[in-house]
Amino acid sequence: MPKAKSGISKRQLEAAEKRKKVWPFLDPLNPRGMPSLVAAWLDHIRVRGQSERTVRSAQWCVSEFIVWCQERDVLLARDVTKPLIERYQRMLFYARKADGTPLTLVTQATRLNYIKQFFRWLTRENYLLSNPASGIELPKVEKRLPRHILTDSEAENILRQPDVNTAVGLRDRTLLETLYSTGIRRSELGRLRIQDLDLERGTIIVRQGKGRKDRIIPIGERALAWLDRYIREVRPAYIVEPDDGKVFLSHWGGPLSPRNLSSLVGRYVKAAGLPNAGACHLFRHAMATLMLENGADIRFIQAMLGHVKLTTTEIYTHISIKKLKEIHTATHPSAKLEPNRKSHEEEGEDLFDEIAGEGPEARKDENEV
Repeated sequence: MPKAKSGISKRQLEAAEKRKKVWPFLDPLNPRGMPSLVAAWLDHIRVRGQSERTVRSAQWCVSEFIVWCQERDVLLARDVTKPLIERYQRMLFYARKADGTPLTLVTQATRLNYIKQFFRWLTRENYLLSNPASGIELPKVEKRLPRHILTDSEAENILRQPDVNTAVGLRDRTLLETLYSTGIRRSELGRLRIQDLDLERGTIIVRQGKGRKDRIIPIGERALAWLDRYIREVRPAYIVEPDDGKVFLSHWGGPLSPRNLSSLVGRYVKAAGLPNAGACHLFRHAMATLMLENGADIRFIQAMLGHVKLTTTEIYTHISIKKLKEIHTATHPSAKLEPNRKSHEEEGEDLFDEIAGEGPEARKDENEV
């Protein structure tokens, strides 16, 4: 699809123009109009401490629903019914993106969940007498394993890609080592500061990670050695005053954004001949899986990854196949060939010989004759 000079596709521009027509400015004379109510709800969740990213996501999802309602002449929240929301749910299910693919169940569930939250708040604040979204069931989201889990040798191959004889290569090797050793998210890596490193104790502090929670996690000696060298030899040349203390800087002195980090790590993953989808997260998955396979307790991995629920970390018990493979090999009768047992091919050949009358007994009779 052709894109405008700003990088926005024609479809996106048309959608933006449509939203301007059906999404009026907040009318002080109509404080119970849905746009005004959405603005009040967003202010409510913002005051509760939700991140701006969450607020923007909520605004987008509920605004899309209200635009859809306004196109059907449903302008007031009191006119929204359960059958109308169910129609919208069916629309999400059958909707297709620009490339013809359907919306994922995660996307559908996210949009409907924000709509349910919005109407729950309207009911609690007495804007509505009853909640039309209370009986809406969210789609059952599938639980998928990561597409690719790095082995130790694959991870080491990626780490060898940067040219450490250059300043950029040394910086990139250091951040790759940090990702692999700690399993932190790309956003957490970009926010890491000098004062968050404890080289003596071998730990780092991840400040305001997902859910606005701090955590202290260990980091390996090898990664610390690279960090020490990078901070002494490379970082001083990248600093642009005032220095805010960010560990990893771009060559123009600014911090590395999550998008920059994904692109940077993805290049080295691709150079190693591996799929680069979710490049930074590949090291997060690898760290958790390899530690689990080598005997780490899953609760320690949960603490390192910063997961609130253990069920989120339990996905790595499905990925970690090493222990299960060992048990399967030790206990299943057909898991391995016995020393004196013939291979499947040899057994098959003997079987066909016997069927054709050319087995050992047949050959014995021929010799006797």
